Amino acid sequence: MVILWFIYAAAALLAIVFLGLREFHMLQLNGYKTPEHSWWMKKNKKRYILPAILFAGQFLLIPCKGGLRAALAVILILFSLIIALLNKPGKKFKKPLVYTARVKRMLVTFGILIAVFFLTAAVNLKYFQTYDGATDARIKELMFRRALAFILTTSALYLTPLLVPLSNLINKPVEKSIQNWYINDAKKKLADMPSLHKVGITGSYGKTSMKFYLSELLSSQYETLKTPESFNTPMGVTITIRRDMKPTHQYFICEMGARRVHEIKELCEIAHPHDGIITSVGPQHLETFGSIENVVNTKFELADSVQAAGGKIYLNGDNELIRAKAPQYKNAVTYGLQEGNDWRATDITVSDKGTEFTVISPAGESCRFGTKLLGEHNVQNILGAIAYANGTGISLEKLVLPVKRIAAVPHRLQLLDKGGGVTFIDDAYNSNPNGCRAALNVLGLFDACRILVTPGMVELGAKQEELNFEFGQEAAKACDYIVLVGKAQTVPIYNGIKDAGYDMDRVYVADTLNEALTKVNSYQTDKKKIVLLENDLPDNY
Repeated sequence: MVILWFIYAAAALLAIVFLGLREFHMLQLNGYKTPEHSWWMKKNKKRYILPAILFAGQFLLIPCKGGLRAALAVILILFSLIIALLNKPGKKFKKPLVYTARVKRMLVTFGILIAVFFLTAAVNLKYFQTYDGATDARIKELMFRRALAFILTTSALYLTPLLVPLSNLINKPVEKSIQNWYINDAKKKLADMPSLHKVGITGSYGKTSMKFYLSELLSSQYETLKTPESFNTPMGVTITIRRDMKPTHQYFICEMGARRVHEIKELCEIAHPHDGIITSVGPQHLETFGSIENVVNTKFELADSVQAAGGKIYLNGDNELIRAKAPQYKNAVTYGLQEGNDWRATDITVSDKGTEFTVISPAGESCRFGTKLLGEHNVQNILGAIAYANGTGISLEKLVLPVKRIAAVPHRLQLLDKGGGVTFIDDAYNSNPNGCRAALNVLGLFDACRILVTPGMVELGAKQEELNFEFGQEAAKACDYIVLVGKAQTVPIYNGIKDAGYDMDRVYVADTLNEALTKVNSYQTDKKKIVLLENDLPDNY
C-alpha cells in the first residue's frame, strides 16, 4: 500500500499541477479579482464534477481493506490521470498564462499549501503495516490512518480550484505593497514632467479606437505616447509610464478601463489628466457594475477629475446617457452627428472604399475629411479626435492627411481580404449592443453574400439574454447566412433569429470557431463572401 500511495500521490500531483495552472490562467484573465473569479467558477461548475467524484469516492477507502482497498486506490489513480489529461497544457489560448512576477509569487504560496497536504499524508505512511497481532482498536486506527493518507492527497486535488484564489488572497497585502511602490514611482515620474499634457479616454466602447485615432492626429505635430493594447488598468498605466515615458513626450493619451465603481477615479489619481474624452456609456460589464447608473457615474469620474483640474471634457453627445449628464459640466465640449452638438459631422457618404464626411466646428468652420474606415460610428470617434486635436492648436486643414492615414484598429471592424472570393470583417474584440449594430450596418454596405459568425455578447448581467435576442433579430435582417458558435451560449440569438421569421435552414450552430469557418467555406454562392466575425469570447468563457 505504501508503493500504491506513492503512485497515487504522483498521479494526484500531476493533476494538481495541470489543474492549478489552468485555474491560475483563468484567475489572471479575471484580473486577479476574487469576486469575478468566483462568478466564473460558479458558471463553469461542470469543470469540477470529476474532482468532486474523486473526493467522494475516497471515503470508501475507510471501511475497505486488503485487495478491495487496493482496487479502489487504482480507480482513484485513474481518475487523477483523467483530470490531468483534461487539463494538460498544450491548448492554444488567445491570451496564454503570462508568468509575471505576481504569478510566480502566487505559485510559491500555492506550492506551500499543497505541500502541507502531502507532508501530512506522508506522516501517515508509518501506519502502512500489517494487522498481525493488533487489537481491534489498533486495527481501526490503522485503517483510518491509511485512508487518511489517500484522503489528504485527494483533498489537495479537490481543493485546488479554491487554493488558487486563496493563494491570491494570502499574497494580497504583499501585492498591494508592491503595486503601491510602482504606482508612486509612476506618479513621481509624471510630476517631474510638468509640461506633459495628459488626456484620459474612457467609455463602455470605442475608447481603444479613440486612443488610436487621437494618437495618429496628435503625432502629426507632437511627441505623443499612448497606453498600448489594452493597458487600461492601474498597473497597465503604471507600466506604460515607467517603461515608455520619455522626457521628450508632449502628450500622454491614457486609456481608462473599468469593471467596477470608482476604478476610473483610481486611474485618474495616477495619471491626473488635464483633459478627458468619454466615447460612450452603455450596458457593458453589468455583472460587476450592478446597474447602468453605476456605469454612468463611473465613466463620469473622469469628467469630475478633469473639471477639478480646470480642463475640458469631450463628450459623445449622440449617446443618450452622456447627453443627459453633460449639462452638469461647464467645461464640456460635445461632438456627434446629431444637431445640438458643439462639433458635428455631416454629409456622410459611405462605400466599400471608406467614408467621407464634413466637420463643422463650434466657430462655424468646415472641412471635408476622408477615411478608409467604414461606418458612422467610426465617424463619431474620428470627429471626437479631430475636436480634441484642433483644441491643441492643429488646424482642420492640417488634420486632413492624418485622418486619411488612420488604419483600422486590430479586431475592430478590420477588413481582411483572404483571397479566394472571401473577405473577413474582423470585429472580434469583446462585443456590445451598439458595436453589434454598427457591425451589422457595415456588413449591409456590401453587395455580396453576407455571413455572420458570432458566439454572442457576454458580461451584460440580467440583460444578457434580452440583448442577445435582439441581436438575433437584427442579424436576421442583415445576413444571408448566420453561423453561431456555442450551442448553450447562443440560444437567445437563435431564438431572436427564429422570431424574426428567418429561414432557419440558413442558420448553423457550431461547437468551435474552426467548425464555424469550415461551414462558411462550404456555402456555395456566385457572389463574393463577406464574413463578419463578431466577437470572440475570451478564454475564460
